[in-house]
Amino acid sequence: MDSWDVSTLDVEVHKPAVLHSNPGAARLIAINLPAGEKLGEHQVHEHAYLVVTTGRLEIEHQGGTTDAGPGFVAHWEPHERHEVRALEDSRFVLLLAPWPGEGHYTENPS
Repeated sequence: MDSWDVSTLDVEVHKPAVLHSNPGAARLIAINLPAGEKLGEHQVHEHAYLVVTTGRLEIEHQGGTTDAGPGFVAHWEPHERHEVRALEDSRFVLLLAPWPGEGHYTENPS
């Protein structure tokens, strides 16, 4: 068994920590996002699951916003666009599956 206490991990700001990565299965990432900062509008090739562990986030998706505190869990289908903003100093975990998603890596990147 692998396990982590995300609330006590030493995760640097602007340096997400890959906690576990298993090609063909999933990638688990811890992120420390200070108040006022954001992950700008983006999408990923995988199913994305976000779990808030501390702080408060505002998540924008399809023109609406959701307030997300500790215990909040969100899921996006591959290629769904969204933005994550920290309303308070926040820490959260992202699970991307399957890792890597189809099209994540290409033979001839442009």
